[in-house]
Amino acid sequence: MMPDPLPPFRLPAADPVAAPFTGWTRAHWEATADRWLAEVRRFESPLGGIPRLPGRVTGDGVAREGMEAVGRSFLLAAPRIAGSGDGGGDGDGDGVEDLVAWYSRALLAGTAPDGPESWPLGVTCRAPGTGVTNSIVEAANIAFGLYVSRDRLWAGLTRKEQVQIADWLHHHARLEVWHNNWQLFPAMAEAFLRSVDEDVTGLNGTRNVARVESWHLEQGWYTDGPEHAIDYYNAWAIHPYLWAWYRMTDRTGTADGSRHLERLHDFTGSFARMVAPDGSMVHVGRSLSYRTAALAALWCAELSGVNPLSPGATRRLASGVVSGFVRHGVGVDGPLSLGWYGPWEPTAQSYSGFGSPYLAGIGFLGLAIDRDDPVWTAPERPQPTDGPPETTVLLAVGWILRSQRDGVVTLANHGSDHCEIPVEPARADADDPHYAKFGYSSHTAPGTGAAWDENVDGHLALLDEDGRASRRAAIRGMRTVGEVSGSVHLPQLDGRVWPGCAVTTVSIVHGDQELRAHLVESTRAWTVREGGAAVADDAVLRTVVDAAGATPRATVVGRDGLAATIVGLHGWNRAEAVAYRDANAFGPHSAVPALYAASAPGHTVLAALHTLRFDDGETPDLPVAVEVTGTRLVARWTDGTVHDVDLATFVPWDGQLARPSAD
Repeated sequence: MMPDPLPPFRLPAADPVAAPFTGWTRAHWEATADRWLAEVRRFESPLGGIPRLPGRVTGDGVAREGMEAVGRSFLLAAPRIAGSGDGGGDGDGDGVEDLVAWYSRALLAGTAPDGPESWPLGVTCRAPGTGVTNSIVEAANIAFGLYVSRDRLWAGLTRKEQVQIADWLHHHARLEVWHNNWQLFPAMAEAFLRSVDEDVTGLNGTRNVARVESWHLEQGWYTDGPEHAIDYYNAWAIHPYLWAWYRMTDRTGTADGSRHLERLHDFTGSFARMVAPDGSMVHVGRSLSYRTAALAALWCAELSGVNPLSPGATRRLASGVVSGFVRHGVGVDGPLSLGWYGPWEPTAQSYSGFGSPYLAGIGFLGLAIDRDDPVWTAPERPQPTDGPPETTVLLAVGWILRSQRDGVVTLANHGSDHCEIPVEPARADADDPHYAKFGYSSHTAPGTGAAWDENVDGHLALLDEDGRASRRAAIRGMRTVGEVSGSVHLPQLDGRVWPGCAVTTVSIVHGDQELRAHLVESTRAWTVREGGAAVADDAVLRTVVDAAGATPRATVVGRDGLAATIVGLHGWNRAEAVAYRDANAFGPHSAVPALYAASAPGHTVLAALHTLRFDDGETPDLPVAVEVTGTRLVARWTDGTVHDVDLATFVPWDGQLARPSAD
């Protein structure tokens, strides 16, 4: 039976003095946290251990999903409990004391051996799988929450109750896990046990942390495993759990602990460039249903005194993100859903269930900070993207970020593909729309469903005889020099690399423009297609197409004036706009501007200009002219800037093409 709905959600009045950018104060954060937590408790089970929220249930069953709902929402409850002081921001301590009682009861119900609401015990992450592995993740989340709220929740348990929870954590601390951010999960469980003087003999947390630290690239960014996979797991898993691990093991003062704080500082500075002035984050990577969890690293830096942002800028950025999601209705009229602004399951992974999106709660870690701290009392100050347009280059990551005057943030991606995802079933084509595109932004999402099948947006495809598009697959080589970044991939489809083919792509980022050039190498001719960004809206988009001529172009425009334009500068002979329905996280209607060309056997050079901005589809004069000689491209911008790139040599790689199969 569905429980009664909660009363309409009401936020406190905006405070334009303390928060001139967002209107949000700590009271808004507390009200939002309480609302999100109330939705979990509304669907509680008899003992509290397996709440049954509406939404998807994976093959692991309701018990696992209920465990996630408890473990992940505890990440939200813990800082709310820890930061309540003597009785909470509104002077009423009853709400927080109720949280302590509710989560104590839920944790004890779930960790009870053979109880009616016992959670599944996790198993080692090795094939063939013999049980549930996600319990290891929740052990880490519970350990994190217990650490944050230890003085109130853990300290209030009896010794017998503490031993029961500790035994459950110990079971998961000893398991072997996938070689990605999962390495930190058993380490977290062990670290909490160590911090409360439980036995940790024979556990391997130090080894696991060393593995993760070895995946560091630069500026605080890590790959999510040994493959080159970069995403928000840096913000909502790697940095927060490393931060907590060094603290719980009393190693922040060691050389390794100090090095991590330096990396946390650097990461926070570059992450801030991924948040647009309206709070929108660049829509890239997996598990995007975690949403506000991306703020966790920012709060860790603030708690450790290594935040490069001022207190006012920190709150302005964080409040902008949370208020943006609330403004779109996230958590307002029901539990958090699998999606982004609204429910959208293609944003989620196959292993995500109804409790998964509550990892968002770790992004509320700032509530553990005293309410009199400057981060809560200082007036809001501009965040980095509130300032002049700026380009941020992450060389080893293969990313170039651009913040524009109109508030859009774009990302040129030549470093992340995530073609090996160990926690997902094997797939013929291991690419993913949230990693495989050449471009992402704060105001667009890649196409999913039918749009992903056709793979137009943000991609350069060779089309076979049936019109099916090749996929980018694994990056074979990458290089970034200043505002020029490039990569090489071998086109593939249905798990088979196309013989004799390679595509080198180079992005030249200049202001709010991106010149994207390609060198198509092949033993035969192909029809080639390139797409710009996919703009989505709740109404059919306007399209403007100049299909012919020396510079074919296409533009798609949303009702708010956001326009994606692609202009053929060299080698393209036709333009069009491709429309979709129910294929984008940002709205039911979406469209993509696209160009077409015919490649020749040998080498074919193509170049196009990409823009994404709020200009209502205006078509100003071209800001760049290109000259192509062989594989060399020279771009001359109207402001006098010149880029000279040899597409055949810019990206170092082995040059080996797939051979035709024997059959």
